[in-house]
Amino acid sequence: MSRIKQCFENLEKSGKKALIPYITAGDPSPDYAVTLMDALVDAGADVIEIGMPFSDPMADGPVIQLACERSLAAGTSVKKVLQIIADFRKKNTHTPVVLMGYLNPIEFYGYQAFSNAAKEAGVDGVLLVDLTPEEATDVVECFRENEIDLIYLLSPTTTPARAKKICDLATGYVYYVSVKGVTGSAELDVDSVKKHVDSLRAITSLPIGVGFGIRDAKTAALVSQCADGVIVGSVLVNAIAENKDHQKEYIAGALKDILLPMRNEMDA
Repeated sequence: MSRIKQCFENLEKSGKKALIPYITAGDPSPDYAVTLMDALVDAGADVIEIGMPFSDPMADGPVIQLACERSLAAGTSVKKVLQIIADFRKKNTHTPVVLMGYLNPIEFYGYQAFSNAAKEAGVDGVLLVDLTPEEATDVVECFRENEIDLIYLLSPTTTPARAKKICDLATGYVYYVSVKGVTGSAELDVDSVKKHVDSLRAITSLPIGVGFGIRDAKTAALVSQCADGVIVGSVLVNAIAENKDHQKEYIAGALKDILLPMRNEMDA
């Protein structure tokens, strides 16, 4: 059984929901990455999404765009991201790790070569924002061979027919984008989120994670009432930006200060 599937099954048995933080690999320095990932786990993360920096992250707002710029300027490459995961796995063999990014760097690396290297590093899932189901057939096979879940985005504007097509391809969990726009761009309408999540449950048995717009413990708790996972990104990446000139332990503390209240409120 995959780490992702096991994680969600364990949470369901205990009546809890997954807390899924996102940070950009190599921001503000690749040397900080494992310390920050460890801090996320210590603060209650069940799954970690790691952004692979790209020069044109089209689905992301200014906060994550700037994180990608800092990471690339610090010398973070796809190979370096995989090395970060491998280093994290030296101490942590149970927390699922999902890589999130865009097609261009992976296509350049080679889908099969990347899938093989990701498996070796200890990656559990991959979310490629601009990989459409129509273009995914060969790519899906690469990841399935290595038992890596391919996770897809669904949005408020996704039609029911298309949502069904995407869910039929997806494994691990599906990522519902709760707002129209880029990351960090809008206020969350929890009632609308619940309506869309309920409609998705009619077409998939996969866990549903909700991201974009989760900014504090209150919104995390509200979303956790209807979703299987709460995905938190921009608020954490912004904390890294605000503290980027501090030591990595200080930044780790800043991330814990954000995530722990979310964990506690979701479990209350």
